[in-house]
Amino acid sequence: MKVRILGSAAGGGFPQWNCNCPNCRGVRDGSLRATPRTQSSIAISADGIDWLLVNASPDILAQLAANPVLQPARALRDTGLVGVLLMDGQVDHTTGLYMLREHRGPLRIWCTDPVHADLTQGNPIFGVLSHFCGVDRRVLPFDGTPFSVDGLEALAFSAIPLSSKPAPYSPHRENPQPGDNIGLLVSDTRDGRTLFYAPGLGAIDAPTWQAMQRADAVLVDGTFWHDDEMPRLGVSSKTGRSIGHLPQAGDDGMISWLDRLPATTRKLLIHINNTNPILDEASAERAELARHGIEVTRDGMEFSP
Repeated sequence: MKVRILGSAAGGGFPQWNCNCPNCRGVRDGSLRATPRTQSSIAISADGIDWLLVNASPDILAQLAANPVLQPARALRDTGLVGVLLMDGQVDHTTGLYMLREHRGPLRIWCTDPVHADLTQGNPIFGVLSHFCGVDRRVLPFDGTPFSVDGLEALAFSAIPLSSKPAPYSPHRENPQPGDNIGLLVSDTRDGRTLFYAPGLGAIDAPTWQAMQRADAVLVDGTFWHDDEMPRLGVSSKTGRSIGHLPQAGDDGMISWLDRLPATTRKLLIHINNTNPILDEASAERAELARHGIEVTRDGMEFSP
């Protein structure tokens, strides 16, 4: 199995276009040792030729251009993408679907029923795409039932619901439902190696923890260092947990959970907000992650669990 990081930042990217927090200002003027990032998305492949796009960020066209492996050029019009799997219905994970409207034939999209409701009612992307390539919607079970993806038959997929919040435009924004946000387990049937992927993770319950313990690599929510990171900087009154993101720091933070995994588990963070001090490669927070054996993903990175 191959996993390619197309984008590693949270919504807005890094630097965010209208932000002058210390991180964004520093990466712009060169005073900060940091790497710009596009909004989070990954691609998964069994053979390095056919790929499943997991989340379609607003930066998808730049991401495709930066990753030529996704364009095998076997025909006049071609793509290495066999389809799209959506982890949630958030704008920073679905807007890129508009950019794929030239697809030849209906675009295969795996999503849960709550996400389908978000994208047909609250933000009717699927309706708009019906006027272009069309959508071949595949129901994504989120009770742990295994499912397959056309073109990636060597990989077995299963999903579980996560504690998080639906998109602001969701018909059930104030009444979160199972399936609003999922964690994804992907196993290679040839060698048994397994990835757990969860870019949005508000809390770790028993099923989530069991899934993480099963995996050889966990690629999880790295949005905030502190729960009150945005209020501290004055960029928002919202805390990380209130919008569905478990911070890294603290007794019940992501670091403490990742420390409990087996020493052989590869631990990686994705969906990193522009305010997070771990973006500063010379920061004490980045050094602390290194001491715990936790990696910060970057755009263009590829690994195998």
